[in-house]
Amino acid sequence: MPASHPPARIAALGLLLAAACAPPDDSATVVQEATVVTFNTGTTEGLVPDDDPNGGYGSEQAGWSDAWYGDGLAFLAVMEDTRAWFESTQAQVVAFQEIFYSGDCGAIPEEYTPGFVCESWQQGDPTVAQWVLGDGWQVACHPGRNDKCGAVREDFGRFVGCDSDLCLEGLQGGEIDGCGSGTRVGRGTLELTDGGSLTLVSVHGSSGLSQEDQDCRKLQFQQVFEDLGDGEPAANGERNLIMGDMNTDPGRATEADESAAYLAQQVDGERFHFVTEAGADAEPSYAGIFNIDHVISDHLDGDCSIAGLTEDDPPVSEIVFFDHKAVACSVGPF
Repeated sequence: MPASHPPARIAALGLLLAAACAPPDDSATVVQEATVVTFNTGTTEGLVPDDDPNGGYGSEQAGWSDAWYGDGLAFLAVMEDTRAWFESTQAQVVAFQEIFYSGDCGAIPEEYTPGFVCESWQQGDPTVAQWVLGDGWQVACHPGRNDKCGAVREDFGRFVGCDSDLCLEGLQGGEIDGCGSGTRVGRGTLELTDGGSLTLVSVHGSSGLSQEDQDCRKLQFQQVFEDLGDGEPAANGERNLIMGDMNTDPGRATEADESAAYLAQQVDGERFHFVTEAGADAEPSYAGIFNIDHVISDHLDGDCSIAGLTEDDPPVSEIVFFDHKAVACSVGPF
């Protein structure tokens, strides 16, 4: 559970204590909650004024990030803050978008590495995703896109078909012609430690406002709800958790964006529902205007917080770097 919500943690501990002290009851249902996070860890140029020290991440470093790191999380000071945030949040399942894959460090000239992970990274070291999560996690990424990954704490579950701590193509997915390289939608089945399974669907919709961009996003959302490319929708389990950066606002943009309208039609509260807020009055997690980072499910319900926006929920880092905000949700039952 997020550390910023001690009452929820106290309530959960109370439930566990009550269950431990209660007499055996074969008809009782075990209620289990987990904290899930969707986090676009990318950045963009122009966020930091030239004269702002900003923890060492200035306009020069932003230029390096854009040219060499794909604007993904790779700056060490922000990585350290992100690791501390995950330690306090105590998440069990995570979906990352735009997280730099440190296996690409060999292609980056040494003069562009000071302050970044590639300054000291060596083959065999943890990737950025592994490092910010810490020990005891399993990471599985989209086919052809190692900057988009799902992750699960190993004491909570494991990805079916992934036999190591890192599986760079551990999620199932299919490319869409004309909509960029690699896969924007990934499916992974989690075998849960306490029994049962959960289908994790990791989504990073194409960005942009053009008709072509809208068409690509709609095709990607169709992979989630209709056919990933193998005859089954990505969300094909009895219990589904869909998380990611949709790159459109299904609560505000349905009139102007066909992909937003399609997403809203699919997540209408009948089979699938938004766990995060969606609507004209929802607190925006992106650019102070839009809600494009979402958690969706057919089975799980819960409450969410936005790092740096929700009351008593501090930002992931005081360094101006991220152009999205992390979204954490306490969900259940499992």
